[in-house]
Amino acid sequence: MARPTGRVLTLLELLQSGGTRTVAELADRLGVEGRTVRRYVDHLIDLDVPVESVRGRYGGYRLAPGYRLPPLMLSDDEALAVLLGLVAGRRAGLTTTEATANETASAKIRRVLPKHIARRLDTVLEALAFTDQPGEFDTPDTAVLLTIADAVRHHRPVSIRYTDRDGQRSERTLHAYGIVAHAGRWYVTGRDARIGEDRTFRLDRIADARTLPGSFETPVGPDAAQRVLSGFATAEYRHEVTLRIHGTVEQIRARLPAGVANLEEHESVSGEDRATERWLRVELRAERLDWLPPVLASLDRPFVIERPDELRDLVIALADRLTSCAAEPDREEPTS
Repeated sequence: MARPTGRVLTLLELLQSGGTRTVAELADRLGVEGRTVRRYVDHLIDLDVPVESVRGRYGGYRLAPGYRLPPLMLSDDEALAVLLGLVAGRRAGLTTTEATANETASAKIRRVLPKHIARRLDTVLEALAFTDQPGEFDTPDTAVLLTIADAVRHHRPVSIRYTDRDGQRSERTLHAYGIVAHAGRWYVTGRDARIGEDRTFRLDRIADARTLPGSFETPVGPDAAQRVLSGFATAEYRHEVTLRIHGTVEQIRARLPAGVANLEEHESVSGEDRATERWLRVELRAERLDWLPPVLASLDRPFVIERPDELRDLVIALADRLTSCAAEPDREEPTS
């Protein structure tokens, strides 16, 4: 590549980084004179790259907003960051529409990578391991995601067509507070205008979204992520469980996170240090109870079961099994 051509591409990369660049700044970065910068700008314009000239004391050159620029200029670190982000997003299920979009984007970038960068990427991917296996995720429609994101940003009502977990379809008007990625899925939380209550919806179950006239004010309170977690903890399930656990919030949250259980103080002393162990009331709802006794045992904290009685019976049964196992003497394998 001839040196002037390389400088023109470097100029394009500088303009792609955003903002207005003065002629003096560009000349300094490129190691040329101001009139040469202007000639390079003319080269870009001849290639249909929309470079705008900004007049005034702080004037210079900038790119027209919203233009898709070929070629995309990425440094070595930027290329690695983009590709690793695509790999991590695919593993976490945080993609839209179909996995093919993620795969084709990765392939396009890898196809134009210089060999030394491709080798660095392969080295990282070969050394990289994940603690969980990729699952099958239901991904949202890109148009739905973008429409709702715009409604969140501008506080606009949005009409959605939603199918719930029982297959029931409905059309709702939503005042969306925010979009949350959790456990490999996308959610939107906000106020359902028809019933006047906060609700959380899975984005992959929304078939259509369109912005409506008007606006709304986001209420003061928990952020969108906390609202989603709280919604999970209070969702309708078969069993309602109430416990009292003696410990700190951190100790309890280590086994019963916010998406599983709600915590509130059961008893406290005025002026008590918040880090001090104390009785906390824990409330949660579950479709099954068999997973709870091992979790309570792993807490290693005093606890009292208020309801249901079935959970108390399961805890006693687990304690009996552990006692029985611990009481058995060691047994050696028979020798032949």
